[in-house]
Amino acid sequence: MTYYFSKTLRGDDFDAAEERVRAALKGAGFGVLTEIDVKSTLKDKIGVEFRPYKILGACNPELAHKALQAEDRIGALLPCNVILQEVNGGIEAAAVNPVASMQAIDNPALIDIAEAVSARLRSVIDAL
Repeated sequence: MTYYFSKTLRGDDFDAAEERVRAALKGAGFGVLTEIDVKSTLKDKIGVEFRPYKILGACNPELAHKALQAEDRIGALLPCNVILQEVNGGIEAAAVNPVASMQAIDNPALIDIAEAVSARLRSVIDAL
């Protein structure tokens, strides 16, 4: 089992790809809670040039609430990260696979929740 799902988008520039990803996340019931522009951050903090790379922290409030009820420290793994990065030939969109990351937690109540989140995130990436 891989820890992420990904797809390379061709024909879009970075901004257009990000708009597509945000729209797909919204359509699957996710909001974007956090955004990290890695390229800008690395440039500002350590003077390093880096390819376009953005981390979007996505959250489905209903499923997050269920997860928090099942495991009070699950917030350490929330929100679900979705990345966009420039790669040769396009823009890669990748999302964390919650089922893989939840394997480290010994709480059977999280299995169904992780599978539901995983299915939604996979559908987001597949729909791009």
